[in-house]
Amino acid sequence: MSNPKDAFQELVRIFSSRDNQVLEIEIIPSSLGATFLQDGCSLGLTKKSLVQAFTVARQLFFDQLLPMSEDDLQNTFSANAQSRNADSAITEMMLLFDCEHLTACNWRKRRLQAAMAHYPGIPNQTSTATKLLEAELTLMSSYQCSPLHRHTKSPTLWHHRLWVVVHLLQRRHWSPEDLLMLQRTELGVVLRAGELHPKNYYAFNYMRQLDVLLAATVEKTSGQSTRETRSAQSVVERVIDWCLANPRDISGWSFGLYVLRNTSEQHIRRNALEKVVRFALNVGWEGESLWTFVDQASRHFGLESVIEHTMLFHCDQATRTRAPQMVQDSQQNQSWQTWLARARVYWVVDGQGQDT
Repeated sequence: MSNPKDAFQELVRIFSSRDNQVLEIEIIPSSLGATFLQDGCSLGLTKKSLVQAFTVARQLFFDQLLPMSEDDLQNTFSANAQSRNADSAITEMMLLFDCEHLTACNWRKRRLQAAMAHYPGIPNQTSTATKLLEAELTLMSSYQCSPLHRHTKSPTLWHHRLWVVVHLLQRRHWSPEDLLMLQRTELGVVLRAGELHPKNYYAFNYMRQLDVLLAATVEKTSGQSTRETRSAQSVVERVIDWCLANPRDISGWSFGLYVLRNTSEQHIRRNALEKVVRFALNVGWEGESLWTFVDQASRHFGLESVIEHTMLFHCDQATRTRAPQMVQDSQQNQSWQTWLARARVYWVVDGQGQDT
């Protein structure tokens, strides 16, 4: 690809043939000798080709798409699918280049609103408007789950994703099982985005907003709660495992406290806290984020004794009698530093016990 039009047409082809699949998009170095590389749902393209395609797409957007009225947007759904997909691909590549392009993002909202107005009637799972909303969700996943520089932490894209989910919930009937599956899928997207961009406050805040929305939807439709013991335990375990794999991520630990608050089962909180403390003791972890979580969880849920028991159990039998006095000597005002100081005491005592 040596000119902007060719790069533009290639991206139109890729986006138009996506068929509601999630793409994994990556910027590749030009030294590889190829402008585009595609293997199934994995796409690599050079920064130069993306810039070239963006210049063409931006010009077409402001010349043809932005001036469209609401009637014009509705009329596009009577046109052939190829033309409709090409129009959509223009803003898709604009957002690929600039994830904060609010004008392009708002045009996509207008397009989806026009689709919902063009296909009135009883919302259902197979309606065209519903399918377009689902396709929009997978497009956002393509951006937010790909190793791109800014997309995983884009407030514009996360806000747009929430807007899509809100309308998707209104367009079809959702059983509690469907909502639970949606929750798990969206949590997977958020955790993946958190891996790609550490301290991803926008991703975890989106999940908080979605959790409130899903809980309200379930209670409205069935009078039940999505925060059942089984589902809450699954979410807590998944989030805590993610936090232990990314122990420096304060946004993840903060979200971990949120999911613990959402469960009324004390044994779930106890098991989660024990798991975190055991991890810290076993690897000698001194990072502030983890111990802040331990301190706040123990305060909020009255689990200080769980930490003490876990620390004592970590020592061997011969050194347990010496640990309490050293713990008492290390006490300060209760804070995360207090728990870390106690952990250091137990590390010292445990080391002495093993040497003797």
